[in-house]
Amino acid sequence: MNVGSPMGAVDRAGRSDALEHLARVGLLAYGVVHLLIGWLALQLAWGGGGDSADQSGAMATLADSPIGKPLLWVVAIGMIALAVWQLAEVLRWRSGLSASGDQRKKAVQKTAKSVAKAVVYVALAVLAIRYATGSGGSSSQQQQQTTTGVFGWPGGRWWVGLAGLVLIGVGVYHVYKGVSRKFLKQIDLGSASPGARRLVERVGLVGFPGKGIALGLVGALLVHAAVTFDPAEATGLDGALRTVLDAPFGQFLLTLVALGIAAFGVFCLIRARYPERT
Repeated sequence: MNVGSPMGAVDRAGRSDALEHLARVGLLAYGVVHLLIGWLALQLAWGGGGDSADQSGAMATLADSPIGKPLLWVVAIGMIALAVWQLAEVLRWRSGLSASGDQRKKAVQKTAKSVAKAVVYVALAVLAIRYATGSGGSSSQQQQQTTTGVFGWPGGRWWVGLAGLVLIGVGVYHVYKGVSRKFLKQIDLGSASPGARRLVERVGLVGFPGKGIALGLVGALLVHAAVTFDPAEATGLDGALRTVLDAPFGQFLLTLVALGIAAFGVFCLIRARYPERT
């Protein structure tokens, strides 16, 4: 790769100590966002919530704090750093894309996961910037608007349904990742104390399935929107959590999901202390 090319710059950035420090900030911010979503979901479950229990609600909560705007800019910078980190991971696996057999399959899987994560981090960075500049809006409304736009594409209904199925698949994988303890591969606990290792295992066992269930529900709403051809059904995470609340034993179930999302946030905070070495 040409060291002077943009891709070469990303590759060098991905190996730099500065990016690692910024990525730690991003992991901390990502954890805080999940903790806030978990808190908002708990408030929703017990009748004390007014804000949306999703990413926009978390950003609005940060914006309302005494140091809201500077904090949101820190979140945005951290998310961008995480996105660059994932793009560097794409470059790490680029040689495997031209290989064959299992090596190629692994490279494709790793590349797809890194690109998907980068998209999520960029979306959160944009949301944080919007709230920092006073132009933030509801994530649910934005998803409905996006779904409406996609419905206007050729075969748009199928694209929305496919996106929902992908989200359901990601949710199932998160549940599997939790119960199988595969999340331990994401964190370097070589220098951690036995107590920290036990904490990581416990929050991962709760957090990954909790987030997986939430993602699966969001995906199910997208599939329902595609089947009914109604973008109003694509209500995002806040709508998914409200769907849980309306189910039998909804208050209890939503409490469990909220605690799972918060536990995932704790995992991110710990991961910032013990990041995976790549």
